[in-house]
Amino acid sequence: MPSPSSICRFTLVAIAALALPGCEAIAISAIGGGTSAGISHTLNGTVSRTFTASLPKVRAAALAALKRMHIDAGSAGKGERGNTINATASNRTIDIDLEEISPNVTRMSVIARSNAFLADSATGAEILLQTDREMGGQ
Repeated sequence: MPSPSSICRFTLVAIAALALPGCEAIAISAIGGGTSAGISHTLNGTVSRTFTASLPKVRAAALAALKRMHIDAGSAGKGERGNTINATASNRTIDIDLEEISPNVTRMSVIARSNAFLADSATGAEILLQTDREMGGQ
């Protein structure tokens, strides 16, 4: 039978572990979120997914998804690691980064913000899911 001091020690460690920030991906997976369509989430609200498709194909699918969602795709251009798309929807600014990993593999990252401090990962995840749908559900 465990001693009262070992039970107390275990309880304190468990409480401390819950209070410490950890890997959000593990926490999201533990509660069952973020597992749909291979979407990964980060602490800053960015959601991302890798597609087995060329960058131009993913870019066209992302723009079609934004159009279908009635989200205004504003500026688009080249960034450090690929293409960027900047969009707006009501009180959200949306930044999409497309990174060419190989000629037939593209990583898409989306961050939707309602202000400088609040990210809306649900909207970002939906943009990724709709992009996947535009590509035929790869």
